[in-house]
Amino acid sequence: MGQEESTLIDPSVPPRNLSARNLDAVADYIKSGKAKRIVVLTGAGISTAAGIPDFRSPKTGLYHNLARLNLPHAEDVFDISYFRENPKPFYVLANELYPGKFHPTISHAFISLLAKKGLLQMLFTQNIDCLERRAGVPEEKIVEAHGSFATQRCIECKTEFPDDLMKEHVFGCKVPRCLEDGCDGLVKPDIVFFGENLPPRFNDNAPLTTMADLVLIIGTSLTVYPFAGVPEMASPGRPRVLFNMERVGKIGTRTDDVLHLGPCDAGIRELAQKLGWDKELDRHWRSIVGDEEADRQARGKRDHEQEIEDEVEKLVREVEVTLNFEEHAEKKEQEARTEDKADDGNGPTLVKHKSGLKSAEDLPSLVEAREEESVIAAPEEAEKPSHEVKK
Repeated sequence: MGQEESTLIDPSVPPRNLSARNLDAVADYIKSGKAKRIVVLTGAGISTAAGIPDFRSPKTGLYHNLARLNLPHAEDVFDISYFRENPKPFYVLANELYPGKFHPTISHAFISLLAKKGLLQMLFTQNIDCLERRAGVPEEKIVEAHGSFATQRCIECKTEFPDDLMKEHVFGCKVPRCLEDGCDGLVKPDIVFFGENLPPRFNDNAPLTTMADLVLIIGTSLTVYPFAGVPEMASPGRPRVLFNMERVGKIGTRTDDVLHLGPCDAGIRELAQKLGWDKELDRHWRSIVGDEEADRQARGKRDHEQEIEDEVEKLVREVEVTLNFEEHAEKKEQEARTEDKADDGNGPTLVKHKSGLKSAEDLPSLVEAREEESVIAAPEEAEKPSHEVKK
């Protein structure tokens, strides 16, 4: 057990089922027919080529950039207690991250191809973007461990909320409320927030990993439990292959672990080429996203990184506008209450408009405000409880 927790496998120790610890050996293992039940685990890294920022990268991650705003913690946008108090910042992010604006990557298409070939036992994903569904992975083969934007419901009475109305609210940056008589609770996508339990489907299907012939781990930091514990459920000697920018979790501590460090899509393309599936995969992917999108994603790394930085900056600015607007609204409310108290010796009374504002025009120019303000320094990040969540 001590070795698994801290030490990479000794290179002199031979694999048990693979001929070597590389993609050539993984491809041979699949082609031999020994990998009939493949379990795939994915995280945010599989979707960055689509233009969706991840959460934890030092420069482009959402948490890093949200930390400059006046939130108690950057993760609070996805905290259920904070959402109950102030759901608006989440819905600003939801407006940009909502399904339909982004397209599957070639890595998503590879998982879909595994399903078409009858090799995919189950896909476990931490992502909420629904790109696996768009890539054609059958719904019954997907476990969205942290939920997704696919459905939504009231957080009080649990009544489902109509899809068309949800889209209308999200794209209008409006906070949806329950339609049930006498409820009026907040509506939230079925995304697992900090402080919430994982869906039963995760616990019901995680044991499938014990029967897997091969486990592929693509673009996840493996830092959030219980998702991070799924690879450890694989039987000893069963190959586990990591496609990620860096080594994560305990991958690399077993005899048949393979580390392929670098961009996910590049690693998946290389595996497909060694399998002889490269042309088939490219055709399959282009049939899903179209030639224009495929060519866009295939552009150089510098263009891609700039797109991610621009997207993150846009998201953070919009959340900042929301928070500034609410801060200004609260100030106006306090001023109104003070005026009411001065007019009536019996004490403060309710004001007609809670915010004292009717539109964003009442907020000073964001450009002028940014010129006058320095970036808010993020407080040292307190350790969040290791709830079964998030990105």
